[in-house]
Amino acid sequence: MHTMPPEDRLGPIVEFIERKTLKNVCSIGSKFPFLSAGGAYQASSPSAWTAGFWPGLLWLIHQQTGDPLCRETAEACELQQDEVLQQFVELDHDMGFIWTLTSLASYKLTGNSESRRRALAAASHLAGRFNLKAGIIRAQNDRTDIPGGNIGITIMDCLMNLPLLYWASAATDDPRFRHIAEAHTDSALERLVRPDGSTAHVARFDPWSGQFLEVRGGQGYGADSAWSRGAAWAIYGLALGYSYTGRPDYLEGARRVADFFLAQLPASRIPGWDFRLPDPAGQPWDSSAAAIAAGGLIELAVHVPGAEGLAYQQAAADILQALYEICGTQRDDGEQGLLLHATGNYPAGKQVDVPLIYGDYFFAEAVLRLAGRPFLRFW
Repeated sequence: MHTMPPEDRLGPIVEFIERKTLKNVCSIGSKFPFLSAGGAYQASSPSAWTAGFWPGLLWLIHQQTGDPLCRETAEACELQQDEVLQQFVELDHDMGFIWTLTSLASYKLTGNSESRRRALAAASHLAGRFNLKAGIIRAQNDRTDIPGGNIGITIMDCLMNLPLLYWASAATDDPRFRHIAEAHTDSALERLVRPDGSTAHVARFDPWSGQFLEVRGGQGYGADSAWSRGAAWAIYGLALGYSYTGRPDYLEGARRVADFFLAQLPASRIPGWDFRLPDPAGQPWDSSAAAIAAGGLIELAVHVPGAEGLAYQQAAADILQALYEICGTQRDDGEQGLLLHATGNYPAGKQVDVPLIYGDYFFAEAVLRLAGRPFLRFW
């Protein structure tokens, strides 16, 4: 275990993140990078679930440096997403990921009234996906390759979309948004978080009766496995839920998953893509899971008193240091990604052992927050 104060340990990492992002903004511009191949980030659509992470990263760096190009580029990304918001048909539950890190971040930092309007519109659309009978927010849109369809499916990731609803409730003095966020969290906590702190990825309900039907492996190895990024979403999402509601069951759930996650980590502090594999030898890591979990542990530490909270903060610092030393690209100017060795969807054979933009975002967010730099939480 490292004992040096986090702010002292993280100074070189902050410098690396700022330097590489300021270089990247000149070459990437207002595109929507997703994964890096051959050293260069490949662009995705403004409607992709990952479309908020690049502008979100730019807003983080703008907070630190005041760099005008970061702000201008983030605002240009936000404008491109207007068509997506207006068309509606491409929207799914990841509106929270997209507009929290673009419009809501912009409004919090600049007071832009148009950004506020966009964030409220996205929150309204997100609330419209709520299934009253099942108590869930529906995840993706129609897909023919999912047995039984996906109208009644929700996934662990959605916990990170809910802060947009909590914000909208406060911004409009309307409790409906918060009611939906809490109802969804209750269902996720009951159906996706196991007593031992491990988590499932997918829960399926009958969309008409609301009856719970099954859990599925999703992007994890199987229905009974423990996909590491799913656990990271749960730590962060439940800790954020507690920050907005003060509900003890959310805090207890976050602690339970955090304790499980930390107990499964290898000595390197970089998790494999799933904690429960028949043969874990040689399986790829997921640096993005580590980065997300670090952010969740930092949030959790704020709400847990005494030695336990300090232990969560120390664990986050150790993970971030390991990410920098093992996965960081500080010595590779030919690589745009900040972190190597992320795994997106191993069962589908997609995005395996590559830099991923959301891993970079959460790494930067956690480092800047723990280092005590100017930090306004977007979630």
